[in-house]
Amino acid sequence: MSTPTTETATEQRPAGERPRVLVKEKIGDSGVALLREHFDVDVGVDWTEEELAERIGGYEGIVIRSATKLTAELIGRAGRLRVIGRAGVGVDNVDVVAATKRGIVVANAPESNVVTAAEHTMALLLALARNVPQAYASLTAGKWERSRFSGVELYEKTLGILGFGRIGQLVAQRARGFGMRVLAFDPFVSAERYRELRVEKADSPDDIYAEADFITVHLPKTAETEGFLGAEQFAKMRDGVRVLNVARGGLIDEAALQEALDSGKVAGAALDVFPTEPITEHPLFGYDSVVVTPHLGASTAEATDRAGYQSAEQVVAALTGGVVSTAVNIPAIGAEDMEMLGPFLPLATNLGRLAMDLAEGSSVERIEAAFLGRIADFDTRLLGLAVIVGALEGRTEEQVNLVNAPTMAQQRGIIFEEKAISEAQDFNELIRVTVVAGDERVAVAGTGIGPNRVPHLVEVQGRRLTIELEQYVTVFRYEDLPGMIGRVGTIFGAHGINISSAAVGHTPDGDGEEKRLAAMVVTTDAPVPDEVVQEIVASDGFVNGWSVDLG
Repeated sequence: MSTPTTETATEQRPAGERPRVLVKEKIGDSGVALLREHFDVDVGVDWTEEELAERIGGYEGIVIRSATKLTAELIGRAGRLRVIGRAGVGVDNVDVVAATKRGIVVANAPESNVVTAAEHTMALLLALARNVPQAYASLTAGKWERSRFSGVELYEKTLGILGFGRIGQLVAQRARGFGMRVLAFDPFVSAERYRELRVEKADSPDDIYAEADFITVHLPKTAETEGFLGAEQFAKMRDGVRVLNVARGGLIDEAALQEALDSGKVAGAALDVFPTEPITEHPLFGYDSVVVTPHLGASTAEATDRAGYQSAEQVVAALTGGVVSTAVNIPAIGAEDMEMLGPFLPLATNLGRLAMDLAEGSSVERIEAAFLGRIADFDTRLLGLAVIVGALEGRTEEQVNLVNAPTMAQQRGIIFEEKAISEAQDFNELIRVTVVAGDERVAVAGTGIGPNRVPHLVEVQGRRLTIELEQYVTVFRYEDLPGMIGRVGTIFGAHGINISSAAVGHTPDGDGEEKRLAAMVVTTDAPVPDEVVQEIVASDGFVNGWSVDLG
């Protein structure tokens, strides 16, 4: 889809004049050449901050890397600016909110380093298996220690991959070239994608811990994944396992890793990233069994050139009416559509997140979004994108947004389907999201209530209820018996958890085991720990439960 832009109080260039683009930091020659095919380009890599502030108002586009800070004040001086191209993955040096308010597209190059990161993973995998850095240091120190550095083959070993996004999939392809058996865990990748890559799908991380000789993590960095590999996980691994992290610092509990290395449970580790960077002193740096590099996962000439070219492509697209596929800010829509649909964006995002969390299958195959009632008469594509964002947010290694969401789903083999229906039973507007995971179909529906269209959940798995969607939501499915709400309240109270509101959807008419299950939704003013949910689920009559953070 084309990325729409908003009207802003900016000075327009006279008709017939080519737009001007500033390349503020060094990028590959191919990127500069592409820009010059379409625009008048200035290269200002040696400009001071004061000079940039004075001259930025003359450009429709700017390309930066990590050194230039585009603050709200600086963006406010850019009266003509329509697009910011970031030649790299992160956009921490750009005030995205300020850019969005002025209708400026901010686009990065998230795919620029995936090959480089995958190759660096393989480099560390081989170095770890064959003790290459240690042997080099020994030999150049005047020692000949062949027996000390005897390694292991990759051939016919099992590689476990935690996080099967773009980089994880590229690692799998390369590992198979070495004759490795590859086992991966990522419930947000379709079973078909695993089959295409001839990779075995693990039902849980425990399957990988039990079987893998090497384990590499390629997860996003979130509150849930921080310390993903800790003492409990190391204890479940095979003796002599080797562990790699070329993704994000903090995914591995380094104190637990040190203990596992000291005990011999873990035979070796390779680390390219650390919780705090730069870092030159670390307890693991003196270990013979540990290979470390200073965050080189994205550091190749090709990746740098690719980042520059890809960001240039996005600038060209933004200024010529093309598809800006890597925008990180919300694409604007027409004022009339936004007036109607804008209040439903949080609802669509939250329903996508909630449905994905409730999906019990280990492999998501499909996401369906239905827009019913008056909203069906508007362009609902933005709402559909919001559903995908909610479903994938925090579950992919790359940042997902309203523009790249379809591509992210496609890369994982997830089919997205949306439909608009002009009538909605009992409601003026309704959004229903269904996630298909294996044989399981999980459906939730919501609407906006009141003049401000406050998001409310009105359906869970066919059970009708009404409850405002707050940040912390807990859902239970249970036998439709008296006293179940009281039991939840008692256990929550024992753990100091305050309930904000609760609603129950009773069983619909009909026969069968499924028909006898009711749904309970509880909102709280703080997160509900998983152990509390499991305590309730373990009691008589409860079937399953989920604690979801919609923040």
